[in-house]
Amino acid sequence: MSVKGIDMKKELIFRTAVSVIIMLILPWLAAAFAKGDAGMAVCILLFYVINPLYALLVGFAAGKDIRRLWSMPVIPAVLFPAGAWTFFARRESAFLLYAAVYLILGAAAMLVSALIRMFLRNRNSSVVR
Repeated sequence: MSVKGIDMKKELIFRTAVSVIIMLILPWLAAAFAKGDAGMAVCILLFYVINPLYALLVGFAAGKDIRRLWSMPVIPAVLFPAGAWTFFARRESAFLLYAAVYLILGAAAMLVSALIRMFLRNRNSSVVR
């Protein structure tokens, strides 16, 4: 296995661990420690700010090597309903919609990142000639 392959595996393992923390541990913390209105504020922050930004970040990171890292945007989208159903409302179908949006955001960021890298690589190679 090449050094690049080992680095990609390490990055995938690291991103999976961070995804578990953000998509499973943070909802547990919100459900366990934030009560009443504070809990609702934390949930809004999680669902509308932290999780979408994380999906975008993961997508941009996956764009550097789509062939090996294509699963990175899928991992948070799969973990989100598991965490939400476990700690908030079991089988609430709205959480699937959130997961779909997170998947779309991550996939779009991955494609944009890959296109930017391809454009810059082609632009740099044409300047060298």
